[in-house]
Amino acid sequence: MEKFIISGGKKLFGSVKVHSSKNAILPILAASIITEDNIYLHDIPMLEDIKIMIEILRHCGCEVRNTDETLVISPNVVNNDINIDIVNKLRASILLLGSMLARCNKVILGMPGGCNIGTRPIDLHIKGLSKLGAEIKLNQGYIEAKVKKLKGEKIYLDFPSVGATENIMIAAVLAEGETIIENAATEPEVVCLANFLSSMGAKIYGAGTDTIRILGVNKLKSASFTPIPDRIEAGTYMVMAAVCGGEIEITNVVIEHIRPIIAKFKECNIKVVEGENTIKVFSTDKIKPTDIKTLPYPGFPTDMQAPMMSLLTVAKGTSMVIETIFENRFLHVGELLKMGANIKLEGRVAIVEGVKRLTSAKLEAKDLRGGAALVIAALMADGTTEIEGIEHISRGYFEFEKNILSLGGDIKRIV
Repeated sequence: MEKFIISGGKKLFGSVKVHSSKNAILPILAASIITEDNIYLHDIPMLEDIKIMIEILRHCGCEVRNTDETLVISPNVVNNDINIDIVNKLRASILLLGSMLARCNKVILGMPGGCNIGTRPIDLHIKGLSKLGAEIKLNQGYIEAKVKKLKGEKIYLDFPSVGATENIMIAAVLAEGETIIENAATEPEVVCLANFLSSMGAKIYGAGTDTIRILGVNKLKSASFTPIPDRIEAGTYMVMAAVCGGEIEITNVVIEHIRPIIAKFKECNIKVVEGENTIKVFSTDKIKPTDIKTLPYPGFPTDMQAPMMSLLTVAKGTSMVIETIFENRFLHVGELLKMGANIKLEGRVAIVEGVKRLTSAKLEAKDLRGGAALVIAALMADGTTEIEGIEHISRGYFEFEKNILSLGGDIKRIV
């Protein structure tokens, strides 16, 4: 089992470039099969989750070539039976439900997997696709879906689910007539998918608002597209800069996408300087406490809750963190306690009393963002920390230790 060995207390200086967003790339990959023409995707980091999605596409018959961080996808779909083991390693595999219905009119799909951060039901996906005319049957361990012809419909989502919004949008672009998604997710990744689909000839209006209108077309064409920068990767390096001494410039960012994170940094007395597509963060030893409540965009992102909690463990006072999206997203708390953090859990609320310093310990990453939080904590802690379970981290951060080393951190991957 691979692990990180991190010697803390090193000040971090320099610049780091954010990669394209994993959470934007995965739905784009799923949507790439609804055309018969080649798709060209640029600046694609080969993260574990992306590799899994590519493997699934190849299983379906697609040819996927990778040259200089550009993926060339030839979507020759010949196999609509995707009840295979790798599907349950990836939550985003559920997005193939909409794309395969649009392309093949039927699909058998294994149940999706991903991090164990709480219940992530697929009921809204099924509700939306069923409204478009699909017949969907849940079996033991897999989903069976078919449709004679997708037809546009008005769909109201009980919760602004990012995945459900994306799945419905992918299917609806080839549906007959007009589809309206009400209470749609407004996340930047949803807008990015809409822009990708539009570049293929789809007619989508209102992405980024809570009402998305889609006019179905008969066919989509080839496209060349670069996904948006990863706002969670940017936020993770921002936290790293704030707590590790020194200063870090983070490039290739969309400032508006990280506005909720910037707001919390200012509340915490952390200096940030915004550029056109860069942000510079200056460390401080006078971090003020703040309260965080995770919410759908443009609220504070649930994916940044764990990294921010590492920061709040050394704030001068008491902070409250409320997790409203996933009920099991405090798996990192027990590990932070091993390092001397003072955190009390009450259901979905964490009360964080700041301490002067964290100390090294032997830790285990139990999910992706919690794993990143432990790396941040280890970088600022006294002594040498060992983190196991880093395969979770590799799912979402490309060349993580390489970037940390370039900033002056002391981190080694042990295989």
